[in-house]
Amino acid sequence: MTAITDVDHLIAVLADQEYVADRRLATSVFLALRLQRPLLLEGEAGVGKTELAKALAAALGVPLIRLQCYEGLDIAQAAYEWNVPRQMLEIRLAEALGRADRDTLSASLYRREMLIERPLLAALTQERAPVLLIDELDRADEPFEAYLLEMLAERQITIPEIGTIRAAHPPIVLLTSNRTRELHDALRRRCLYQWVDYPDAARELAILARRAPGASQRLAAEVVAFVQRMRELGLFKAPGVAEAIDWTNALIALDAMALDPASIEATLGVLLKYQDDIARLPGGDIAQLLDEIRARGLPAA
Repeated sequence: MTAITDVDHLIAVLADQEYVADRRLATSVFLALRLQRPLLLEGEAGVGKTELAKALAAALGVPLIRLQCYEGLDIAQAAYEWNVPRQMLEIRLAEALGRADRDTLSASLYRREMLIERPLLAALTQERAPVLLIDELDRADEPFEAYLLEMLAERQITIPEIGTIRAAHPPIVLLTSNRTRELHDALRRRCLYQWVDYPDAARELAILARRAPGASQRLAAEVVAFVQRMRELGLFKAPGVAEAIDWTNALIALDAMALDPASIEATLGVLLKYQDDIARLPGGDIAQLLDEIRARGLPAA
């Protein structure tokens, strides 16, 4: 694993993975690494929380293990489950061979080899510390948060039939939340915390330079100015960095060298994901917004 010496070094290795981190965010990640504490990242969808985990794993040269959370997520999908078909085969084999001793059979059925590892348990059993991404935790049910407390605090999981499995190489844990609901205080206290906001114009322009390198300087600057203005309009879902990157690449695919009302209107479905938001921007308003951002002055790298 690559040893991170300081915050500047972390910013540099993340930049090598095409991730442009501001100093506040990089400091939080550095402290999570140095203090071996989980890091909770909250912010709007599309601001780069998941991408940070991917870039960090690549920068450190370690595996990334991702648990995507959703409503109804339980231990069987998140941590472990028993290999029931193999257990049934063991029972039938024991019966066929006349080995029906209950204690012996029970020990055979619940040995370590019968476990199927899911992301949480797999993160504890790696030969080198992985990055464990628990993504969109706010989508999971509240009881699942309570289950996470032992792992976040002790880097271990207790399995009733076997006992406690501890990490020989504790994972680097990043949790993300889009704040669709509030997370419990008990979980927050076990983590370092960082709010990930939309980037300012200069940083977003630097991101596009790396993630959409085919864009002309004028196109990239106009995209950033337009997206930044869109975030001021009170849309149901403001465009994130991910949408800005996708939109720029879509415009590149259409050979656009600069924004114009026709290309914007034709590609709004790349930038905005709700019809109500798209309907708020008829052609005349798009032209007016474009004139407005040009009059303000375009951002420079």
